[in-house]
Amino acid sequence: MAAEHHVAAVDLGATSGRVMRAIVGPDSLEMVEVARFANGPVRRDGGLHWDIDALRGHIMAGLRAALAEDPLITSIGIDSWAVDYGLIAGGQLLGAPFHYRDDRNLAAVDAVHAVIPPAELYATTGLQHLPFNTLFQLTAEGDRLAEAEHMLLIPDLVAWWLTGRPVAEATNASTTGLLDPHTQHWHEPLIERLGLPRGIFAEVVHPGETIGALTPEAAAELGVPVDSRVVVTAVGSHDTASAVAAVPFESASAAYISCGTWGLVGLELEHPVMTDEAREANITNEGGVDGRVRFLHNVTGLWLLSESMRSWEAMEGPIDLPQLLGEAGRVAGPVPIFDANDPRLSAPGDMPRRIAEVIAESGQPVPTTHAACARSIVESLAVAFAETVETIARIADRPVEIIHLVGGGSLNSLLCQLTADRSGLPVVAGPVEATALGNVLVQARALGLGGDLESLRAIVARTAEVHRYEPRG
Repeated sequence: MAAEHHVAAVDLGATSGRVMRAIVGPDSLEMVEVARFANGPVRRDGGLHWDIDALRGHIMAGLRAALAEDPLITSIGIDSWAVDYGLIAGGQLLGAPFHYRDDRNLAAVDAVHAVIPPAELYATTGLQHLPFNTLFQLTAEGDRLAEAEHMLLIPDLVAWWLTGRPVAEATNASTTGLLDPHTQHWHEPLIERLGLPRGIFAEVVHPGETIGALTPEAAAELGVPVDSRVVVTAVGSHDTASAVAAVPFESASAAYISCGTWGLVGLELEHPVMTDEAREANITNEGGVDGRVRFLHNVTGLWLLSESMRSWEAMEGPIDLPQLLGEAGRVAGPVPIFDANDPRLSAPGDMPRRIAEVIAESGQPVPTTHAACARSIVESLAVAFAETVETIARIADRPVEIIHLVGGGSLNSLLCQLTADRSGLPVVAGPVEATALGNVLVQARALGLGGDLESLRAIVARTAEVHRYEPRG
């Protein structure tokens, strides 16, 4: 019988996190959720931050439970959202990490562009412009940056808690705007030009490399012997990199949408595309597992719906999401379509009111019921997804015949069907747990499972549940 590998995955999203344990074999993949917890911004000290102490407590409690349930676990992998980081000095965090939606970054954008214009910056890094990219956040730090010894992105921060080793995993580092897209190492001339302290940037590691064994303190906290065989393994630590690694592509002519809080719409390429046309379309070139390139565009995802529900529930009490989507699917006639990427819709707050204002400005009738508003949101997301697929296919000069939609959004059958309708392409929805699957598969391969990336995806194709939506009309 072929060997099975027992691993644990820490999968952190911008609204929730979880710890999973998995057993992976050549033709089998069993994954169990051990812990799930809320995650979100808190306003402290005049800024929007992550509640990092609570997050650390949830992660360590989840890992402790996973290791207790399966003592055969020998590896832990961590993935999370991108761009945010903690600053370390003297073995301690210099305050809670800022949340990417904090408005301190806006002035820093102008400061960076005064040093290196946007077109030159894109030609250097191939990264799309987002005002919260890490290089803008670091520029906004001021005096605090001079105190720091290390800048660790969120999954690297968790790995440091567990191993004591500061590293920068390449796929997440590729979202900072400070990595060379060709070498996948820090872009030294750019860092120097921006006046950032080179010493804070840790050694770059790649998916599949061993970061280190547990420190004695971490082992004690997790309830395992100090001399246990448990190691922390680098995975595609940007959650989208792990999700794309688990897409069971049916064809080389396929696009993917990793849909959750954000909708990451893209192609997997062998080389970056850093043309003026790509820059003008704000398409990014980010690192993937095995040196692949994630040529993608960020589209606001189900954040619009979840934030709208938060507002409605604050006034009316709990709302059943499946029931709401069912009612939305039965809304008759055309609904207003709005720009899902309108910057006014990016911050927390009264989302239904802001959506209504955007729709009213366009001269369209404003929805008057929750169901109609939800239908307008989902239709607008489907339009954004379809238009983005068409754009990236044209710029990359690669035909697209099918769309794979993975992540939590794959459970939203209305969104999947409308995306198929709007794009005119079949949509294969699932797996739901693509991010965690990519995480555990890269760990299992590092432990001896073997095979290339396509072999890992073949395991997903054999074991995961997917649904196919054909375009209508």
